[in-house]
Amino acid sequence: MRKPVFPEPEIKWATSYLMPALSRLLFSGTLLLALYFPASAQNETDERAMISVSKGLSVSKDSIFLLNIRFRMQNRIGIKTNSTEDLSVNDFEARIRRLRLRFDGFVGTPDFQYYIQLAFSRADQDFDNGGEAKIIRDAIVYYHFNPQFYVGFGQSKLPGNRQRVTSSGNLQFADRSIANASFTLDRDFGVFGYYSGQLHQMVFNGKAAISTGEGRNITRTDNGLAYTVRGEWLPFGEFTNSGDYSEGDLEFEPRPKLSLALTFSRNERTRQSGGQLGIPLAQGVDMNTWISDLSFKWKGHACLVEWMRRKSSVLQAADATGDLVAVSGGMGMNAQYSYTTRNFWEAVVRYSQVNPEAGSPLKNQREVLVGVNKYINKHRIKLQGHVGYQSSYDEAGTRDWFLGMIQVEFGI
Repeated sequence: MRKPVFPEPEIKWATSYLMPALSRLLFSGTLLLALYFPASAQNETDERAMISVSKGLSVSKDSIFLLNIRFRMQNRIGIKTNSTEDLSVNDFEARIRRLRLRFDGFVGTPDFQYYIQLAFSRADQDFDNGGEAKIIRDAIVYYHFNPQFYVGFGQSKLPGNRQRVTSSGNLQFADRSIANASFTLDRDFGVFGYYSGQLHQMVFNGKAAISTGEGRNITRTDNGLAYTVRGEWLPFGEFTNSGDYSEGDLEFEPRPKLSLALTFSRNERTRQSGGQLGIPLAQGVDMNTWISDLSFKWKGHACLVEWMRRKSSVLQAADATGDLVAVSGGMGMNAQYSYTTRNFWEAVVRYSQVNPEAGSPLKNQREVLVGVNKYINKHRIKLQGHVGYQSSYDEAGTRDWFLGMIQVEFGI
């Protein structure tokens, strides 16, 4: 598979022009807020803006305005051996994996909310697929009709598999599973709808989206869309602090909590080899994706299980240069179990595998990881470490290797 060539002008523009421009914009906005709100408070105490740093940096004015600012970074170092027999280092990784800046709040009324998230590290901008900086990760506005029902318009995560929708800052391992990498739905631009209902202690969540099907920051369009629906059943009630979308039981649920979910997504004539992700294609491809997953937590124990199945109309398609590339299709599964102690040390294990469609040029994959985490401020500030085994195999043979990684997560 040919790697795309990264155009020098695009990278130079993103780093030398856009990054300083964003920095100046953020500084100017913060300065204006600091000048405006105290000035208005001189005349009447009721007009003073409230500032809080309990969860990020928040500036609010009664119930008509809220701006919440957060950042987080993931710094890591890791190695991968040549094989399980040759333990010499094949790959050495030392980098800033993620550096995010997030804005959220409401304007005019708490019913009208917004969410913006920007990425600043090269590894977080999807350079490898298309050779251009994709700085915008989320940019969406929401309107809440009532506490049970709200809609969104913009770019955000599709309601796909649980691990993908879970923030990368709330993961137990430094990266999501190989199954997620192969079959996730990821982000897209479109219209989103969310509904939550309750019957006795049971909670039911419905989520749906109609989107472009081409992924985030797309600059081209076609006549195909993606349709995604997801249903969730929580038979024992809600998790503490939305723990069904945060890995590990850091709340030490006193009673068992369980969430079961099913997702279906149809992506028509997508121009990406992985649906919303992957290598740009010269032709449209249809994809159907089925997902089922569960999350269970109780007294420090946590279990996550995901199963994914994707069927594509073709196994290979031409990219922009005419070369044939593999199209995502097949089956994947991921299972994780962990136990967290009361002093916030955690042991966690993962097993994940990927089996592509018969006849696909893609290889089977397997992953076994064992990790130890220390939570300093829950998922906001933590030290993560893991070692493990990965393999890639087909009829021609098997290649396997050991790996290890240490990562520091820091954010507000």
